[in-house]
Amino acid sequence: MKNDHPELDRFDRAILGVLAVDGRISITDLARKIGLSKSPTQARLRRLEADGVITGYRALFDPIRLGLDHVSFVEVRLQDTREAALAEFNAAVARVPEIEQVHLIAGNFDYLMKVRTQNMSDYRRVLAEHISTLPHVSNTSTYVAMQAVKENALSDII
Repeated sequence: MKNDHPELDRFDRAILGVLAVDGRISITDLARKIGLSKSPTQARLRRLEADGVITGYRALFDPIRLGLDHVSFVEVRLQDTREAALAEFNAAVARVPEIEQVHLIAGNFDYLMKVRTQNMSDYRRVLAEHISTLPHVSNTSTYVAMQAVKENALSDII
């Protein structure tokens, strides 16, 4: 059984820090950067993957260069917050590609979503066709971001 919170030593954290910045680094270069030889570095990397600490590798894109510079944060209130309703909402929201992040909130509303679109009219379409039609949605409030002041990568935390 996988440990939910495996113990990470300084080498494990160093591996994570390097990979967060450069996920395509070779094992040889990774080993050199963290101060271990290649074999133990590779074994640690495999363990971090097997333990679920590293869940995958992907390319990061600049949303501005892709024409996706309109960011809205949407508060969502549900009319039903029992587990079955939450599960139904969670499954449906996962199918909307414009919704970048979704968080269940303890507060005056139930979910906070980050939605990324090309412009306001595109956002209005997503709101009308997708967000407002999600299961159990009672109402929404939208806040439009004017500028991203700080967006941390996990590499900044590790």
